[in-house]
Amino acid sequence: MADTRPLPLLNERSTQVFRQIVDSYLEGGDPVGSRTLAQRLPGLNLSPASIRNVMSDLEHAGLLFSPHTSAGRMPTQAGLRMFVDGLLEVGDLSEDERKSIETRLAGQPQSLEDMLTQATEALSGLSHCAGLVMAPKSEAPLKHVEFVQVSPGKGLVILVAEDGAVENRVIDLPQGLPMSALVEATNFINAHLGGQTLAGAREAILEEIQANKTQLDELATKIVQAGLATWAGGEGPEPKSLIVRGQSQLLNDLSAQEDLELVRRLFDDLETKRDLAKLLDLAKGGDSVRVFIGSETQLFSLSGSSVIVAPYMNGAQKIVGVIGIIGPQRLNYARIIPMVDYTAQVVGRLLS
Repeated sequence: MADTRPLPLLNERSTQVFRQIVDSYLEGGDPVGSRTLAQRLPGLNLSPASIRNVMSDLEHAGLLFSPHTSAGRMPTQAGLRMFVDGLLEVGDLSEDERKSIETRLAGQPQSLEDMLTQATEALSGLSHCAGLVMAPKSEAPLKHVEFVQVSPGKGLVILVAEDGAVENRVIDLPQGLPMSALVEATNFINAHLGGQTLAGAREAILEEIQANKTQLDELATKIVQAGLATWAGGEGPEPKSLIVRGQSQLLNDLSAQEDLELVRRLFDDLETKRDLAKLLDLAKGGDSVRVFIGSETQLFSLSGSSVIVAPYMNGAQKIVGVIGIIGPQRLNYARIIPMVDYTAQVVGRLLS
């Protein structure tokens, strides 16, 4: 459960000690002791004993904790939140980093999903975290739908819109499915499209199936239902597309088995894509970068992860999606926050 005590106002001495502890933690992940701090903060003219008193006060305030007996101190989640909100000095991207993002996104003409995939991969590569993005699904009228079996138990739904856009979705197929069922399902859906959007066609077709007005057999009915269902995170009138890239980045530079366990939990969390979409929806409520730390989000309360996200806009200056990264709490916030912000700006500029 998150600590709800109000955060204290720190004097200059406490602020310097606290900042150094957090900076050291974000850099190396290890607790910091009083003797080390005395060496790193010579300008304060404090003995290790005096620094221990300051650290004790910060611990009592809920900003620090000691992971082991006689160990140094590390920031709590509340401490990280205070640091990010009030003490963090956000840096700026280098010219090479800006060019890397722009070059990756502004290449040859591509679909919106391809561009957003490139954006998440660029963020993942530069931040060494997992990149993620959420955007509304296209609702253009459909011209043709086709089902293709790609492997036992897996099928590909090819959606061709009237404007020429093509979208592919992978669905689960019943075991032992005959090819005739795929043909039957394809013919049935195309007969009912009539230039409707996917949502409109889905509603009409499922109503007919439920009313038992069709001669489709049971297997073909399942295929139709699977192929027309919106993605699980897309409840409501605006179904959403979620792209997550670079999960393998989270396995780099692990310092302990404990870190590996946290990453395993994070992978489990990422599978809960419905909850992840709800989290990203929260970020659409603002017009700037937002940082979620640990148990501030129920989704990542166990893995202790941080999410840094920023909304992006279309040509009408309307927020249409969210892009960002997810990683451990020990992130280089000063570098990644402007990185996420700039990527969102580039995506919005290209959409305009």
